[in-house]
Amino acid sequence: MTTHSSDQSLPKDTQATTKSNRQRLRTLFHSSVLATTFAISGETAAADYRNNPFTLVYEGAITENVEGEVNINPVTYDLNGIDISANLYTPANYDPGNEYPTVVIAHPNGGVKEQVAGLYAQRLAEQGYITIAADAAHQGASEGTPRHVDKPANRIEDIHGMADFISQYAGADSERIGLLGICGGGGYALKAAQTDKRFQSIATLSMFNSGRVRRNGYRDSQLDTIQQRLKEASEARAQEAAGGEILYAADQELTDEQIAALPFALYREGFKYYGDTHAHPNSTFRYTKSSLLALMNFDAATNMDLIDQPLLMIAGSEAGSLYMSQDAFKEADQAESRELMLIDGATHIETYWNPEYVNQAVDKLTQFFNKTLR
Repeated sequence: MTTHSSDQSLPKDTQATTKSNRQRLRTLFHSSVLATTFAISGETAAADYRNNPFTLVYEGAITENVEGEVNINPVTYDLNGIDISANLYTPANYDPGNEYPTVVIAHPNGGVKEQVAGLYAQRLAEQGYITIAADAAHQGASEGTPRHVDKPANRIEDIHGMADFISQYAGADSERIGLLGICGGGGYALKAAQTDKRFQSIATLSMFNSGRVRRNGYRDSQLDTIQQRLKEASEARAQEAAGGEILYAADQELTDEQIAALPFALYREGFKYYGDTHAHPNSTFRYTKSSLLALMNFDAATNMDLIDQPLLMIAGSEAGSLYMSQDAFKEADQAESRELMLIDGATHIETYWNPEYVNQAVDKLTQFFNKTLR
């Protein structure tokens, strides 16, 4: 079954939410002040999702499937009773009778498959891999209610589910599956690979430890409010259980001045990437406040000794989130091989779109997967 990731590909009961998200994005981002305040040297709007038949928003995105070239195949599949929406990329001159190494790609928190996950999926397909990027359950164009649930167990299961699906796809070599996780997807990729040995090797890009940040705050800036936030999350769950209104975190509307005053570059640049240059109506920062009950006792960097596969972690040298990759990397002492590659001069968000940094990351990922997916 195939589908395009437009608003119409969402379950009917979520289309109104998507329209609301789009209105929120317009309120937050479509102003000249924001574009001026957060302009990043050399960055322009990558693409308008409305002008791409697959609603892709990254630079150089496929606009049509051409015989003999990299193709994109929108698919849906069932995962525990939920229809998952995914894009599967096949390499040039793909022959279903051959066997190809494959790479599963997990998207960032708040992201969707049409953004950075799709960019890296396409670029790796250009290197000869079959790749898949799927929207997380309860997010993007995938089904699942309530909308925007962001529980670690769900995100980890999403990764297992991508491996389930791609291993049955014609031409995909189930003995040569790699895993790439980006931002929050990187943290969940580490957890998935600790137990799922179908993944022959694991790579992360700008890894974001969602549990640590939701618990302690970014760069451990909210340690003094942990108990209060847990109390609020508990109350939100109780309200849901009683049939009341579902409460969301990260759902406030910010003015340009408020965005400019945010203390961390990751968030300032993230607002620009997700709301301006690479905006997609299925992408949103919001998540159910009750999700914090599962997020705040989760930590992507625990049990890293279970990873015995080759591990590559890539991060920008100027990324404020670098400490998360460094901490997890130190604990991965049982990996068959491990490397932490720093992209000189790159921030967290710049690894999502900046051609110079993306090229460096893709070159390294290609070398890594060529070596480890023998």
